[in-house]
Amino acid sequence: MSGRTDATPLNVGMLKMPVPLTQAFVVPAGRRVVFVSGLTARDGEGRTVAPGDPGGQADHILTAIDAILREAGGGMDDTIKLTIYVADRSYAAAVGKARARWFPTAPPPASTMVQAALMSDDQLVEIEAVAVLPAAG
Repeated sequence: MSGRTDATPLNVGMLKMPVPLTQAFVVPAGRRVVFVSGLTARDGEGRTVAPGDPGGQADHILTAIDAILREAGGGMDDTIKLTIYVADRSYAAAVGKARARWFPTAPPPASTMVQAALMSDDQLVEIEAVAVLPAAG
Protein backbone atom coordinates (compact mmCIF):
# COMPACT_ATOMS: atom_id res chain seq x y z
CA MET A 1 0.00 0.00 0.00
CA SER A 2 1.45 3.36 -0.98
CA GLY A 3 -0.66 5.86 0.96
CA ARG A 4 -1.75 9.39 0.18
CA THR A 5 1.85 10.50 0.50
CA ASP A 6 2.42 9.47 -3.14
CA ALA A 7 0.04 12.27 -4.10
CA THR A 8 1.16 15.74 -3.07
CA PRO A 9 -1.30 17.74 -0.95
CA LEU A 10 -1.89 21.26 -2.21
CA ASN A 11 -3.29 24.08 -0.08
CA VAL A 12 -3.35 27.64 -1.41
CA GLY A 13 -2.59 30.15 1.34
CA MET A 14 -5.13 32.74 0.18
CA LEU A 15 -7.93 30.16 0.63
CA LYS A 16 -7.99 30.04 4.42
CA MET A 17 -9.75 26.98 5.79
CA PRO A 18 -11.54 27.13 9.18
CA VAL A 19 -10.79 23.44 9.88
CA PRO A 20 -7.94 21.16 8.77
CA LEU A 21 -8.87 20.21 5.23
CA THR A 22 -6.90 19.41 2.12
CA GLN A 23 -7.88 21.58 -0.84
CA ALA A 24 -6.34 19.38 -3.53
CA PHE A 25 -3.88 16.58 -4.33
CA VAL A 26 -1.50 16.39 -7.28
CA VAL A 27 -1.15 12.83 -8.58
CA PRO A 28 2.31 11.84 -9.81
CA ALA A 29 2.75 10.35 -13.28
CA GLY A 30 2.51 6.60 -13.57
CA ARG A 31 0.02 6.04 -10.75
CA ARG A 32 -3.31 4.26 -11.10
CA VAL A 33 -6.42 6.23 -10.15
CA VAL A 34 -9.41 4.31 -8.76
CA PHE A 35 -12.88 5.90 -8.84
CA VAL A 36 -15.34 4.30 -6.41
CA SER A 37 -19.00 4.84 -7.25
CA GLY A 38 -21.33 6.31 -4.67
CA LEU A 39 -22.21 3.64 -2.11
CA THR A 40 -24.99 3.51 0.45
CA ALA A 41 -25.27 1.43 3.63
CA ARG A 42 -26.68 -1.87 2.40
CA ASP A 43 -25.75 -5.41 3.32
CA GLY A 44 -25.29 -8.32 0.89
CA GLU A 45 -29.06 -8.87 0.83
CA GLY A 46 -29.81 -5.23 -0.01
CA ARG A 47 -31.10 -4.39 3.48
CA THR A 48 -30.25 -1.05 5.07
CA VAL A 49 -27.45 -1.19 7.64
CA ALA A 50 -27.70 1.07 10.71
CA PRO A 51 -31.20 2.45 9.96
CA GLY A 52 -31.63 5.95 11.38
CA ASP A 53 -27.91 6.24 12.24
CA PRO A 54 -25.97 8.46 9.81
CA GLY A 55 -22.65 7.82 11.57
CA GLY A 56 -23.21 4.07 11.48
CA GLN A 57 -24.16 4.22 7.83
CA ALA A 58 -21.05 6.28 7.01
CA ASP A 59 -18.83 3.79 8.84
CA HIS A 60 -20.41 0.87 6.95
CA ILE A 61 -19.88 2.66 3.63
CA LEU A 62 -16.26 3.51 4.46
CA THR A 63 -15.69 -0.16 5.37
CA ALA A 64 -17.06 -1.13 1.94
CA ILE A 65 -14.84 1.44 0.20
CA ASP A 66 -11.83 0.01 2.06
CA ALA A 67 -12.74 -3.49 0.82
CA ILE A 68 -12.99 -2.24 -2.78
CA LEU A 69 -9.63 -0.47 -2.55
CA ARG A 70 -8.00 -3.55 -1.01
CA GLU A 71 -9.31 -5.63 -3.91
CA ALA A 72 -7.66 -3.10 -6.25
CA GLY A 73 -4.35 -3.41 -4.37
CA GLY A 74 -4.58 -0.46 -1.99
CA GLY A 75 -6.56 0.72 0.99
CA MET A 76 -8.08 3.74 2.67
CA ASP A 77 -4.66 5.38 3.09
CA ASP A 78 -4.65 5.76 -0.71
CA THR A 79 -7.85 7.85 -0.73
CA ILE A 80 -7.34 11.40 -1.98
CA LYS A 81 -10.96 12.53 -2.47
CA LEU A 82 -14.32 11.85 -0.84
CA THR A 83 -17.67 13.17 -1.91
CA ILE A 84 -20.22 12.66 0.84
CA TYR A 85 -23.94 13.11 0.30
CA VAL A 86 -26.20 13.44 3.34
CA ALA A 87 -29.99 13.49 3.34
CA ASP A 88 -29.99 16.18 6.05
CA ARG A 89 -27.39 18.75 7.14
CA SER A 90 -27.87 17.70 10.75
CA TYR A 91 -26.04 14.43 9.89
CA ALA A 92 -22.77 16.28 9.14
CA ALA A 93 -21.26 15.93 12.63
CA ALA A 94 -21.94 12.18 12.92
CA VAL A 95 -20.63 11.53 9.42
CA GLY A 96 -17.60 13.73 10.10
CA LYS A 97 -16.77 11.65 13.20
CA ALA A 98 -16.89 8.44 11.14
CA ARG A 99 -14.67 10.04 8.51
CA ALA A 100 -12.18 11.15 11.19
CA ARG A 101 -11.95 7.58 12.54
CA TRP A 102 -10.98 6.32 9.09
CA PHE A 103 -8.55 9.19 8.39
CA PRO A 104 -6.91 10.06 11.73
CA THR A 105 -3.65 11.41 10.31
CA ALA A 106 -2.90 14.43 8.14
CA PRO A 107 -3.36 15.19 5.40
CA PRO A 108 -6.98 14.08 5.19
CA PRO A 109 -8.51 13.38 1.78
CA ALA A 110 -9.87 16.39 -0.09
CA SER A 111 -13.58 16.24 0.77
CA THR A 112 -16.93 17.68 -0.14
CA MET A 113 -20.18 17.16 1.78
CA VAL A 114 -23.47 17.91 0.05
CA GLN A 115 -27.05 17.76 1.28
CA ALA A 116 -28.99 15.77 -1.31
CA ALA A 117 -32.20 13.85 -1.81
CA LEU A 118 -30.96 10.26 -1.84
CA MET A 119 -32.71 7.52 -3.78
CA SER A 120 -34.24 5.79 -0.75
CA ASP A 121 -35.67 7.32 2.42
CA ASP A 122 -33.83 4.82 4.66
CA GLN A 123 -30.44 5.73 3.16
CA LEU A 124 -29.10 8.76 5.03
CA VAL A 125 -25.58 8.87 3.54
CA GLU A 126 -23.90 8.10 0.22
CA ILE A 127 -20.14 8.28 -0.30
CA GLU A 128 -17.94 8.09 -3.38
CA ALA A 129 -14.15 8.05 -3.36
CA VAL A 130 -11.06 8.55 -5.50
CA ALA A 131 -7.81 6.78 -4.61
CA VAL A 132 -4.30 6.74 -6.07
CA LEU A 133 -2.44 3.42 -6.22
CA PRO A 134 1.07 2.53 -7.35
CA ALA A 135 1.62 1.73 -11.00
CA ALA A 136 0.59 -1.79 -12.01
CA GLY A 137 3.25 -4.41 -12.40
